[in-house]
Amino acid sequence: MSYIQLTYGDLALPALLVLMNGVLSLVLHLRLERNLLIATVRMCVQLVLVGYVLTILFATVSPLWTTVAAVAMVLFASREVAARQKRKLSGLWPYGLGAACTLLAGGTITIFALLTQLRPEPWYHPRYALPLLGMILGNTMTGISLGLDVLTNGLVQNRAAVEARLALGSHRYTALLPVIRDSLRSGFMPTINAMAAMGLVALPGMMTGQILAGADPVDAVKYQLLIMFLISGGTGLGTLAAVLAGAYRLTDDRHRLRLDRLGPETGG
Repeated sequence: MSYIQLTYGDLALPALLVLMNGVLSLVLHLRLERNLLIATVRMCVQLVLVGYVLTILFATVSPLWTTVAAVAMVLFASREVAARQKRKLSGLWPYGLGAACTLLAGGTITIFALLTQLRPEPWYHPRYALPLLGMILGNTMTGISLGLDVLTNGLVQNRAAVEARLALGSHRYTALLPVIRDSLRSGFMPTINAMAAMGLVALPGMMTGQILAGADPVDAVKYQLLIMFLISGGTGLGTLAAVLAGAYRLTDDRHRLRLDRLGPETGG
């Protein structure tokens, strides 16, 4: 069984469902229609462009261009991490921290999977490396964003308690530990919820795509399990690195809380 090939014309009817959401927003005065329009147009343009770029990369199979594409994905992920913060670290820290942690987690987990489980020839083949990196980066980005947001907001809200522990002689990481734990829980929770609901509540995208393409359902399940294990590892590694680095930035070597290193509060 071969997969069903769609044309752009085939997408016109399903696109009316998005239009329906816009109409509901207007009727109910939700004021979401502008955001919905921008998000829809942005999604369409980005996906079409990515489709053409991936077609070129798949035909080229160059380690240089695969690396360039991977770096571009990491940079866009770091921008999204910074944009989702209500209270950002000052300066270039939001972007640098986002890029470093997503690269650490996404790069490490992707290379691990390529070398140990998938083993394509060559191992850097963009057909395998880039989609895998994209799935890991997307989930890792969410974990890092939530973890940092809870960390910065938690330190502002619990400033008095944290500074009291520091004044009594606690190490900076000991004083921040309750907030760090809350931050890590928030970062891990979306992945844990997705894993718990998978199969009974929802069939994940990769598994559904493989089944629609004609793959055996049991084989599709194996690949989906592999992806979820990788996503879980990437999210955990990236969130842990980001939260600890954020805690390091918001304290100093004299074990003082440094909320002056936070930028002004934004809408998040």
